[in-house]
Amino acid sequence: MFERFTTQARQVVVLAQEEARQLRHGWIGTEHLLLGLLGEDGGAARQALRERGLQAATVRQRVIALVDGGLDPQALATLGIDLDQVREATEAAFGPGALDARGPLPTGHIPFSKRAKKVLELALREAVRLKHNDIGPGHLLLGLLREGSGLAARIIAEAGIDQDDLRAEVTRLITTQAA
Repeated sequence: MFERFTTQARQVVVLAQEEARQLRHGWIGTEHLLLGLLGEDGGAARQALRERGLQAATVRQRVIALVDGGLDPQALATLGIDLDQVREATEAAFGPGALDARGPLPTGHIPFSKRAKKVLELALREAVRLKHNDIGPGHLLLGLLREGSGLAARIIAEAGIDQDDLRAEVTRLITTQAA
């Protein structure tokens, strides 16, 4: 299937893998694909997502909170706990990253989750449906939306983005680009 990916779609997958690695996740999930789409330059998917207010930094923080149960410095401050002081003291005693429950930085191959694999399959189906020979970032976003139950879909929904409107806009953009 990857032989049908455009250079830009391959870049999305590379960026997704980098995001997973940086977040210390041992899988590439729909959330990482969404981050890859937001990081890819110049694509219809990125354009449509950004026009609706979705930014990589915000999505990354949401992923951390949802997947890792990230420590919230503001919530801890209400209890009189300064997270920076706790982190400094802990790292001084136990070494750098001692509070990082996510584990070591993954190396080598990072597998796709079942849902991410489904997104790739659905992206191919979207390309076929639109009679496109190649799979681009827009098709990947359409696959994410069609899968509909992964973390990426949840983040898009929580951002208040109308998924039908997003689907229609991405379809319009990639159809226009293909013509």
